[in-house]
Amino acid sequence: MLSYIKGSLEVKTSGYIVIETGGLGYKIYMPETSIEKLGDIGSTVKVHTYMKVREDDISLFGFNTNEELRMFELLLSVSGIGAKSAVVILSNISPSKFALAVITNDVGVLKKLPGIGPKTAARIILELKDKLKTEETISTSNLDNISSTSTIIENNNISEATAALQVLGYSIREIEEALSKFDTTNLQLEDIIKTALKNLSN
Repeated sequence: MLSYIKGSLEVKTSGYIVIETGGLGYKIYMPETSIEKLGDIGSTVKVHTYMKVREDDISLFGFNTNEELRMFELLLSVSGIGAKSAVVILSNISPSKFALAVITNDVGVLKKLPGIGPKTAARIILELKDKLKTEETISTSNLDNISSTSTIIENNNISEATAALQVLGYSIREIEEALSKFDTTNLQLEDIIKTALKNLSN
């Protein structure tokens, strides 16, 4: 299984790229937004990869971040969503907004995505929330380390941010460490998630 591919960007077009490394050119399907963020032709790039192996097809899918890859894998676990549909979804919503929609039961956000109707949106929320670990919130003692404020609103934001990050596959320990690196006071829930993701990626 390929974890990532690093090499020279030889082709950059709609829907896929080609990376050359070790004398081989790898065709990698990617979300449009991820392709746009890559460098120019000839530059060295690194993409996280998922290999889909079927009896009649072997395909590579690439992502700029681990969060995009994890979201892709989560979408594949939902009944009725295939690889191509997952790539299209990733082109239209960030991992942080996706996780937030799941944890807050926001069907409205999800059903706006291409190919996702109300029933599929509800199924995404139901199936992915079931994958959350039993420990959905961090302990009260750790909340004091994360932020100087102790209001109910603040604690609820941290709990929801924690659950959203769990949707993306992070452990409680990883989340606690990421949240402890910044002050969450006065931050909106999505901003807490975004900042935590940056810390988790470092």
